[in-house]
Amino acid sequence: MLTAYDYPTARACEAHGVDITLVGDSLAQVCLGYKETTRLTLDEMLHHVRAVARGSHTPFLIADMPYGTYQASAEDAVRNAIRLVKEGGAEAVKLEGGLELVDTVRRLTAAGVPAMAHVGLTPQRHVMLSGYKAQGRDAESALRTLRTALALEEAGAVAVLLEAVPHTLGAYISARLRRAPTIGIGAGAGTDGQVLVWDDMMGTWNGHQARFVRRFADVGAEVERGVKAYMEAVRDRSFPALSESYRMPKDEWERFEQLAAETHVEGVPSPTAAKS
Repeated sequence: MLTAYDYPTARACEAHGVDITLVGDSLAQVCLGYKETTRLTLDEMLHHVRAVARGSHTPFLIADMPYGTYQASAEDAVRNAIRLVKEGGAEAVKLEGGLELVDTVRRLTAAGVPAMAHVGLTPQRHVMLSGYKAQGRDAESALRTLRTALALEEAGAVAVLLEAVPHTLGAYISARLRRAPTIGIGAGAGTDGQVLVWDDMMGTWNGHQARFVRRFADVGAEVERGVKAYMEAVRDRSFPALSESYRMPKDEWERFEQLAAETHVEGVPSPTAAKS
């Protein structure tokens, strides 16, 4: 699974065999410049889900439910999830939280909206968690994470995303779940699948980099090289070259110069007058 936020990244996921595309609320930071994911609105998410849906057809398309779109009530969650499916083109939605989401996941399932549960580190609650810290690192919190995953699977979650938990716990929960596959991000190699944020994976994000991030490309360096080379070529007038420009037959240009010299617009001096 890989995140995508627009048509070009969606086309890349489509073309290169990505199994699941996630329009993550991380777009708040990497695309829209917000400091936290909690600033993202449903309308902003819909805009990006539509773009990804137009470019990504084979991968299963999941959309994050923005903060505030599912916490107030199960009714709110169902209403907003249906908008993401019907208006955005998502095939499933993802929700962050714990046991309080059991009824919501059950209601979404009953409404025909596949739901992915997100447990462990839940970035939408980073303030309550005192920051972006790994979860489940003692026996009691690990047991809470396990119970949450099991309960959400029982409620109908089609998959469970495990974020920032010990690799042993990631593998254990993956083995204990009977039906729902697990997707890990900072949960070790024992989960059923993995996910990374596009900009982290491609090396275009210059903000905080979590321990679990691996850069598989250095696109940021190529972007820098390209922009600097372009600006240099513009300033020294080596771009555009004649091969990158359109031509006019010599006789047509001479005819144009003659016609232009005979053309007079009120208030605009003629070429001869302008030079004299």
